[in-house]
Amino acid sequence: MTEPDGSTCSLARAVDVVGERWTLLVLREAFVGATRFSEFRARLGIASDVLAARLAKLVDAGLLARQGYREPGQRPRDGYRLTEAGRRLNLVLCALQQWGDEHLPRTATGVAYRSVDGRPVRVRFVDDEGAVVPDDDVRSEPA
Repeated sequence: MTEPDGSTCSLARAVDVVGERWTLLVLREAFVGATRFSEFRARLGIASDVLAARLAKLVDAGLLARQGYREPGQRPRDGYRLTEAGRRLNLVLCALQQWGDEHLPRTATGVAYRSVDGRPVRVRFVDDEGAVVPDDDVRSEPA
């Protein structure tokens, strides 16, 4: 199913882009409104060189786009906004956090996922008609 470089498996290609801890945390912060390098750095406590590398990788992969801004009296800088491809990862981050909440519980931190009217939401499998499929009724098979 997978070449040594992961080229034939879409999961391997996705993990190559987002499968590193800091990358996922940068995406989490983007989803809750961070757009500036300084915001990411302050929220995450991440080293500047590591953050710069993760932001560049996310831009190169098309998950973030650079957006220039300039504070009064300051030099122009790049901000970052999620692209459509980046926004589609919210479901993945929600599923991963949901798994962590269930299997690695601690005190509540991170992000709360809610509908626009404030109700908690969960990630679920649905069939092609939109019906929820229980986790135990889903199987993985070679494509």
